[in-house]
Amino acid sequence: MAKKDVKITESMYQVLLSPVVTEKSTMVAESNTLTFKVKPEATKPEIKEAVEALYKVKVESVNTSPVKGKTKRFRGHTGQRSDWKKAFVRLADGQSVDLSAGI
Repeated sequence: MAKKDVKITESMYQVLLSPVVTEKSTMVAESNTLTFKVKPEATKPEIKEAVEALYKVKVESVNTSPVKGKTKRFRGHTGQRSDWKKAFVRLADGQSVDLSAGI
C-alpha cells in the first residue's frame, strides 16, 4: 500500500528547530540516525511526520530526550537557559540525509 504525499505545512517547520551538530550526533549519524532540536511540546508522531515530509525519507523510529537548561552567571547575576528537547530520528535502511550540505 503506497503512502500518499503529505502536504508540507508551516507547523512542520516549527516542530524541527535545528539540527544538533556535536561529536555524539556525528557518531550516531554513522548508524543512520539524525539528531534535531525540536519544540518541547512536539510529540514523536509530529516529529516523524515533519522529517518524512521535509526531507523525503522513511523514518524507522523517533526517540526524544528532554534537556534541562543550565544555570549561568553573567555580571554577578544568575540566570537560567531554557529547557529544550532533543530528538534522535532513525532512518530506514538505504535512506540518508546530508545535513551539512547547507553549511
